[in-house]
Parts: sequence; C-alpha cells; structure tokens
Amino acid sequence: MGYNGFAIDEYPDADVINRQLDELIRKPIYGVKPEALKNYVENYFEKKCSKSKEMTSEAKEVIPGGVQHNLAFNYPFPLAIEKAEGAYLYDVDGNKYYDFLQAGGPIMLGSNDSVVRDAVIDLLKTCGPSTGLFHEFEEKLARKISECVPSVEKFRMLGSGTEACMVAVRIARLKTGKKNILKMGGAYHGWSDQLAYGIRVPGTKGLLSKGVPNFIFKHTDEFFPGNLEDLERKLKRNKLTGGTAAVFIEPIGPESGTRPVSKAFVRGCEKLAREYGALLVADEVVSGFRIGLSGAQGYFGIDPDLTIFGKTIAGGYPGAGGIGGHNDCMAHLGAGLDSSGKKIKKALCGGTVSATPISCIAGYTAICEIEKRNACEVAGRMGDRLTKGLQELIKKHNLPFVAFNQGSICHLDSVGTMHFAIDWSKPWQIPKILKETGKRQKEMEHIGAAYMAEGIVTLAGSRLYTSAAYTEEMIDDALARFDRVFANCGKLE
Repeated sequence: MGYNGFAIDEYPDADVINRQLDELIRKPIYGVKPEALKNYVENYFEKKCSKSKEMTSEAKEVIPGGVQHNLAFNYPFPLAIEKAEGAYLYDVDGNKYYDFLQAGGPIMLGSNDSVVRDAVIDLLKTCGPSTGLFHEFEEKLARKISECVPSVEKFRMLGSGTEACMVAVRIARLKTGKKNILKMGGAYHGWSDQLAYGIRVPGTKGLLSKGVPNFIFKHTDEFFPGNLEDLERKLKRNKLTGGTAAVFIEPIGPESGTRPVSKAFVRGCEKLAREYGALLVADEVVSGFRIGLSGAQGYFGIDPDLTIFGKTIAGGYPGAGGIGGHNDCMAHLGAGLDSSGKKIKKALCGGTVSATPISCIAGYTAICEIEKRNACEVAGRMGDRLTKGLQELIKKHNLPFVAFNQGSICHLDSVGTMHFAIDWSKPWQIPKILKETGKRQKEMEHIGAAYMAEGIVTLAGSRLYTSAAYTEEMIDDALARFDRVFANCGKLE
C-alpha cells in the first residue's frame, strides 16, 4: 500500500508475529542480568536521580504509591519529570531522556508542541480554561474530526476514553434494543465496571478486575483476537440471551496491537457485527490520528458505527476523550429526537468539564498541525527505522526478543507477558499462567529500568511510540543505547 499519508508502509503479517511470540513464551526468561541491573540501580538511579527518589518517596505520604498515574510506577522508583519538549523529557535531577512514552501514545507532534501551546496561552488570556457554556472551538473541533474520519458524522467531547466507552455501551443498547456486549479479549476499553473484562491477557474474564463483582459482567463477554469463529459463536449464543448490542474492537489488535490481528480479521468483525445486528465500536484511543488522519479504520477500510477517541483530540491536554459516529447512533446523545424529529431515548451522559475551551482549542490546533506536517507518515517512518534497528540488534546479541510495529506504534517484547491466554476448559492451568505472567512482568519492569538508565523512556519496557518530533539521527542514537542494554541481557533461568 505504501504510506500514502498513513503511518504504515507495509502492514505486518500478524500470523508470523504471533508465531514468534508463541515461541518467545515457550522459552526461558531472558532479561537484564542481575549484576547489570544492580549496577544500573546503584550507579544511575541512586546517584543521578536522588531528587526524584526523595520527591516520590515523600509523595507516598499523601498519594497511594506515590504517583497519580499507573504509567508512572517504574522500577526502582518513579522519576519526577519537570520539562517536556519535542522528543525529550527532563527529570528534576537534570537527566535527559528520549520520550517513547508520548503520554501513553496520543502525542503525535512531540511533547509540548509550541504551536499548540501558543494557541492555548492565547485562549487563557481571554476566555480561560472553562466556562460551562458553549465555545466556538467545540464546533471547530467536531467539524475537523468529522472531516478527517468519514464514519464520524457527529462528535461528542468527553473527559476520557473510559467515559466514551461507557457511553458507547449505552448508545448501542438504545439503538439496537439488545443487551449483550462483546469485546476483544486482552483489549483495554477503559476501566468502567462493565468493560473491565478480559483485560491485558485474553481469557482472564474478571480475574484482573479487582473490586468489580462478577454479576456486573452478566452481559459482557470477550472473544479471542484474530478468531472470527469464536466471535461468531458468541454472537450466535447471545441471540438466546437478549442479542448483541455492540462488538468492541481495537482495530490494530488488543493493547495497541501487542497481539496483532490481520486486515481480514478486522473486516470480518465488521461483517459479523452487521450480520447479527450489533453496532461495531472501534476503539481508536491510540490509533486515531496516529495511524492516519482517518484512523486505523481509514487504513483498513471499515465503517464503524461508533468510534472512541482519547487524548489526541485534546492535543495531550486535559479533557481528552470523545465519541463519534453515524447520525442515527449519535442522535441518542442529542435532545431526544432523531433527524426526522421523532422522539427517541436519550443515553445518560454527563461530564461537567468536558469540551472545555482549553481542550477544544488544543485538540483542533493539534489535528490541524498533524495534517499540515504529515505527522502520521513522518512518525511512521521513524517507527519503521526504530523497529528495523531493534530487529538487527536482537539478532546481533542472539536474544529471543520480538520487535515489530504498526507504523509509529512499536513493540519490543522481551518476555511475552501479554501473549499468554487462559483456556477455561483447562482450569488447572490458570494458576500456573498467572504465576508465569507475574514473573515475566517483573522482568519487563527490570528491562524498562535499564532503558531508563540509558536515557530511554518506554511504556512498561515493551512499547514505544514515535512522533513527528523524531529525526533519523535521534532514532540512531536511541538504537545505540538499546545496544548497550542488550549487551547486558541474557538467560535468567
């Protein structure tokens, strides 16, 4: 296909990658050798990050765990960041890092982009961050998103992707009159009670959803990513228990493509949803405006009924979530009337500080700049360069690691923690699998710390997002740092 404005030059072969990951989890654990990890902790974190350690240690007195965001729980202790600029982050001790976290994926222009920042500052001089009433950039942002994403005829701004997923469930039930929700196993569709099911590892059901009673999941189930037969089997079964209101997917695969799926599978999900009268909900919190201006759905050529958006639509600023879709679906968020004036049920939807002037102007400006700078393709080219370099380093150091990417979403899997799956027909295996994933999660944290000590910030030591702020020289320098980490890796058991 070529880039053609998208972040992807050549879509990865999902079957090949999944076979590589299958092989990875059958092998012993490889990671940073204990003596090397000890050296990183003593000579980098303890000596060069003392202010971060002190600051986050004191924070534990008033914040559970010492930090307010799950992504910040890093080994051996969280780093305190005081400056973000383009491809870099700077901590309170003055250390500089390549930022491959990009706030969890939504930042396409680079951190704290000056054009977006200037637009926000200009607004703050007059209107302020929030009024509770309409602002012109609400309409400008909604119109821009609708112009970019063909399936989005109308758009509603919310406070987060989690809120958008919650509302999608309500719209789907009102629109279809059906009860059940099917979501992709391993995918994360926010942390609301009904959708906190089958997260991270396919087949976990509610095992990882502590604090949510099982009865909440009465009308929620998961289907195995990449398996259309499993999806159809559950769609058929649901016909006996109230039908399926919605099929939720991450188009590139669960957890931002950590377990990749094929184009045929994505299109098959759309076909089956239509056949069984369910709405297709595309969760594009990460892939929206990262794979392309029209999202992953534009790349795959699908037409979801509803689309979930995340932090990108606020340019990385607060108030970062929303839902868009076909007119007949989005009518359930309106004044209780459809396009013909017929009265319909209105979905319960709140959000006092949704669509604030600050979030709308930041999102509108960011999307316009992504378009002007061809940021999706630029970031995708950097992702390709990074992934190719990582693959060469893996081969050089004879490691079992797996590196692949979907454009600017790059995966560096050293232990395969999220490639495990639970088969409930073999319940005796569940404790063993949970124990194994726990061990491997620990090694992910260790190798993530090694990357950090070499000046590289990743997401959980296994995912990296490139942005348009990166250059080839930066990528090559980052690869030299990965080279040093890999030289300190080996078999751990």
